[in-house]
Amino acid sequence: MARIITKELALQIAKKLHAIVQSKKNRPHDLYSVYVDGLLVAQFGIRRGSEKDKGHDHIPSQIFLSPHEAKKLGICTMSYDDWITRMKEKERIPT
Repeated sequence: MARIITKELALQIAKKLHAIVQSKKNRPHDLYSVYVDGLLVAQFGIRRGSEKDKGHDHIPSQIFLSPHEAKKLGICTMSYDDWITRMKEKERIPT
C-alpha cells in the first residue's frame, strides 16, 4: 500500500503550519507543535531516520484533516489560511 504522507511531505506540512520542533536525542521522532495565537492546536511526530519511504500517515488525524486534505496542504494546494479556516469550522480554534 502506498503511503500518502511521506517524510518529505510531513516536513512540508510542518513548515506550512509554522510548527515548532522539539528534538530529543533519545527519541526516534521529532515532535512538532502547531500554535495559533499562543494556543496549541496540534502536535505530531516526524521520524528522524533516513528512510524517506516510511509512512507518516498518522499526521492527518493529528492535524485534524483527511489524508487527502493533508496531502493538499503539503503540496501547496491548501494554504495555511485554508487550514486555519478548517480548524475554526471544526472548532479547534476559537472564532
